[in-house]
Amino acid sequence: MKHVSILVPETAVIEAIADPNYMFKAVNQFLMVSGKSPLFEVQLVGLSKKIKLDNSLFSVHTDILLKDVKKTDLIFIPALSGDLKKAIELNKGMIPWIVEQYKNGAEVASLCVGAFLLASTGLLDGKKCSTHWNSGNEFRTMFPAVELVDGSIITEENGIYSSGGANSYWNLLLHLVEKYTDRNTAILASKYFAIDIDRDSQSSFMMFQGQKEHDDETIKKAQDFIEENYQEKLSVEQLANIFSIGRRSFERRFKKATNNTVIEYIQRIKIEAAKRSFESSRKNINEVMYDVGYTDTKAFRDVFKKVTGMTPIEYRNRYNKVAMG
Repeated sequence: MKHVSILVPETAVIEAIADPNYMFKAVNQFLMVSGKSPLFEVQLVGLSKKIKLDNSLFSVHTDILLKDVKKTDLIFIPALSGDLKKAIELNKGMIPWIVEQYKNGAEVASLCVGAFLLASTGLLDGKKCSTHWNSGNEFRTMFPAVELVDGSIITEENGIYSSGGANSYWNLLLHLVEKYTDRNTAILASKYFAIDIDRDSQSSFMMFQGQKEHDDETIKKAQDFIEENYQEKLSVEQLANIFSIGRRSFERRFKKATNNTVIEYIQRIKIEAAKRSFESSRKNINEVMYDVGYTDTKAFRDVFKKVTGMTPIEYRNRYNKVAMG
């Protein structure tokens, strides 16, 4: 029997507690229907017996207190809501227990912005992690020792797992079901919960909001210039000249401030404009490509797929509101 401990932190998102609980209990049912023994003992674990969530709209009654769990196999850290620094402070009493259990052989999985509490343990230092795309800048600022992987649905390293934005944690739940049971059981669960079992990227959901939470005013002006002139063919040399900075110094300062190279930033701004056009206009692929300053179809397609995880035609077919209307 595998012991699954689903943490119930203060300010947790209720769905991120209920969903893993539902998933692993459902898998027990699937196993029993096929004549096998249930595999998981699932418990809600907290620092107190009753935790109020969502401004007291919900109350969660834990099965067991944290201090009474001596050994577990798998820990889930659910998504948190509100001010994440405050949430970590409220739940810091959980951190030593998570670290101790990991050292004793437990695996640990964070769901969405639960990655912030996981990173606070120090267990992610020097490792890869994913979280909701919208919290990436804040995460990098708070945890510079962690390698945040943009756009990833699941990361896995040394028994520590994390998932990307919002509902993408269902893919991590499936991944762990498959790991602890088998592929057939995971496929059954994916059909039961209507989840695309092998989706490995949240890139198509990402909205690029230029990283401007830094103090380099010249680089902010360069970012503004790129955003206002994305239709043009922009080069690093040209930008460095406009802002009277040596090329190497400009590239170094840009990367430090934005976590992107100049070329990556230009590409992401262009692709974000292309995404918006595909979502809301009747323009064809070539028209959109020219609008955002590309003339080479293959180059545009390659960059678009690298950024979004989809080809331009796939993206347009999935998200075009005009076509859907």
